[in-house]
Amino acid sequence: MQLQAGRRIAILVNGERTETGAAFLGELLSQLGFEQDQVATALNGAFVPKQARDATPLAADDKVEIVAPRQGG
Repeated sequence: MQLQAGRRIAILVNGERTETGAAFLGELLSQLGFEQDQVATALNGAFVPKQARDATPLAADDKVEIVAPRQGG
């Protein structure tokens, strides 16, 4: 699915409703300021490896989970 220029969709990112013009998961991560090497991602409950993010399309009502490692103990 390719989004038309200027078109936005509503998705959930870590449980929060977000509107985005991103057509692919990798693009969404960049828009949100995440370094792709520093996070793990899931789309609708399925793990998405780093190398597949730029080819993983987003659709309205998708549920995206972005998990960054934490330091400390």
